[in-house]
Amino acid sequence: MASEIKQAIKDATKAAMRAKEKERLGVLRVIASEFKKIEVDERIELEDDRVLVVLDKMLKQRRDAAKQYDEAGREDLAQQEKFEIEVIQSFMPAALSEKEIADIVKAAIDETGASGMADMGKLMGVIKPQVQGRADMGQVSKLVKEALV
Repeated sequence: MASEIKQAIKDATKAAMRAKEKERLGVLRVIASEFKKIEVDERIELEDDRVLVVLDKMLKQRRDAAKQYDEAGREDLAQQEKFEIEVIQSFMPAALSEKEIADIVKAAIDETGASGMADMGKLMGVIKPQVQGRADMGQVSKLVKEALV
């Protein structure tokens, strides 16, 4: 089964070509090349869940880069990273609210019987597949730590 998100990115690439949106097209091509690299290296066809992992990683990289550019006073480069974040974000599922994440964390604690920081890895293993691509894992980790303390 082919990835629906990957197909949406292909369609968006064609639309960006037709509309002559050079900046957007460049970002879409970077995304597609990242997918292709993984498919060739691992000899697999990417599914939606793996596509989300890749997009999530790309978002994290761009957020870090934008922060560093802002701190260095390179507003032009920070703006480019923020634009790329917007484009990548458009293919991600709707983000979870903090309350929804807290509910998932509470359910996972109940399910695993986690009681202290020693259980954090086990807890994150249960939570991560549920929130992948829909929440910042740093925020999820913070909420898990608060719940376990």
